[in-house]
Amino acid sequence: MTAGRLKTRRWQAELALVLIALIWGSTFVVVKQALESVSTLLFLALRFGLASVALLVAFRRLRPALFEQKRLLAGGVLAGVCLFGGYVFQTVGLRSTTPSKSAFITGLSVVLVPLLSSLVYRNAPQVDELLGVLLAAFGLALMTLNEESLTISSGDALTVLSAFGFAIHIMVLGHYTRAGGFEALSVIQIATCALISLSTFWWVETPYVAWSPSLLAALAITGLLATALAFTVMTWAQQHTTATRTALFLVLEPVFAALTSFVVEGEVFTPRGGVGAALILAGIVMVDLKPFSRPSHP
Repeated sequence: MTAGRLKTRRWQAELALVLIALIWGSTFVVVKQALESVSTLLFLALRFGLASVALLVAFRRLRPALFEQKRLLAGGVLAGVCLFGGYVFQTVGLRSTTPSKSAFITGLSVVLVPLLSSLVYRNAPQVDELLGVLLAAFGLALMTLNEESLTISSGDALTVLSAFGFAIHIMVLGHYTRAGGFEALSVIQIATCALISLSTFWWVETPYVAWSPSLLAALAITGLLATALAFTVMTWAQQHTTATRTALFLVLEPVFAALTSFVVEGEVFTPRGGVGAALILAGIVMVDLKPFSRPSHP
């Protein structure tokens, strides 16, 4: 592939990541409202089950041999496990925190990507990364810590854990998409997440569901757009850009979430929360742009 074509593919991939951030950012409010009618793991089982069916139909002409490649199979299963962990913690946490706060805390996954890469590839963290972590950590403290007791709510704490799951997921995709076969990788990771959800919702929690047009709409939006489409496009995009640049474009997700939450629910940050959100964004940008040093992590 020529240099010009590679540049065009990279531009297309990164534009696609911005659109994914828009889709994901707008779904925080959708999921928050849906959880009033359905239990957590059952919602995830329905969401990822629908997405799996959609992907199997969309990629029905794929060669069966692709799904037998050990590397793609291992990568897809591992990505699916990370995805399940991230969404479980995020969705349970969303029950007791706001959509905007959940989105900004989830955005910490962007900061975690290069730091976890440092551990995996045994590279010392760079100055920019350390500064970015400090900014993001201070912002997280402003957004989540109770001023009197200096404690963090259970919802916010679970969302922090989800950020680790999503960070590892980004790294896994960045590693395995280099081998190609993004369609098979997409199907395997989403199907893995669906199977884990389906095998746990009936005994880990007390399942319940109250069917309504709004819940069906939420499942369609999250299952088809925010899962089947978004993760397929993301997996394709990571063939043409780096994991760190992927994380940088996904920083727009909490911004879109805050705008959506403001328009739909009228949610507005307190001055303290607003400063915290700004510091988290500043930390994310610091980690990814690395203004004081040259990037060295794979």
